Amino acid sequence: MVDRTGTPLVELRDISIAFGGIKAVDHVTVDLYPGEVVGLLGHNGAGKSTLIKCLSGAYRKDSGQILINGQEVEIRDPRDARAQNIETIYQTLALADNLDAASNLFLGRELVNSFGFVDESKMEAETRKIMGRLNPNFRKFNVPVSALSGGQRQSVAIARAVYFNAKILIMDEPTAALGPHETQMVAELIQELKKQGLGIFLIEHDIHAVMDLCDRAVVMKNGQRVGTVDVKDVTDDDILGMIILGKKPPQAY
Repeated sequence: MVDRTGTPLVELRDISIAFGGIKAVDHVTVDLYPGEVVGLLGHNGAGKSTLIKCLSGAYRKDSGQILINGQEVEIRDPRDARAQNIETIYQTLALADNLDAASNLFLGRELVNSFGFVDESKMEAETRKIMGRLNPNFRKFNVPVSALSGGQRQSVAIARAVYFNAKILIMDEPTAALGPHETQMVAELIQELKKQGLGIFLIEHDIHAVMDLCDRAVVMKNGQRVGTVDVKDVTDDDILGMIILGKKPPQAY
């Protein structure tokens, strides 16, 4: 059970973003607590990705506030987001297919020895350590990530974020195009991250994935928030009604 009595890990407060006079996000407020997964749902163009991109630094908000641990912060670009321990795992995963897990984990942030050379053995040892924590069944350390399954690739991308101290994780449809076994692997990874106190925003189209993985769901339509629900209190049909009709069930707030 997520404790929501304290200060939220993240609060996006009254956020608005417009493109050429069109309000993509219109005065939306969303929060996220440590150890919680909040799903963001809505049709294409509902505003969910735009909202979350102002947290990842890909877009700048026009108005509103971003609070991290109760403190207002400015996020102007992805570097600012990273400084706030926010990491984004895009659907494409942004992995270098020809490199192995360790080279991907430290891509652009390579470990070097006292002579200034890349320390491959230390990078592999650190990768084995973090993988042991997140996905103990991972064994393919010395093959290019192109040879890995979808779930294994996802675990490399997650390990990279966690190794570099992510406290807030943004995941874009993490189970899209995965089979049942792979989806289960990602679900177990997410449970492990929750135990470690990370907060996760999950951008999703699949209601079943949200029901399985999330604690709360936020539904957006036409740039506005329809409502927020505790997943355990609603049915798939309730959420579907919010997405399609903008209809709030009694449990929504």
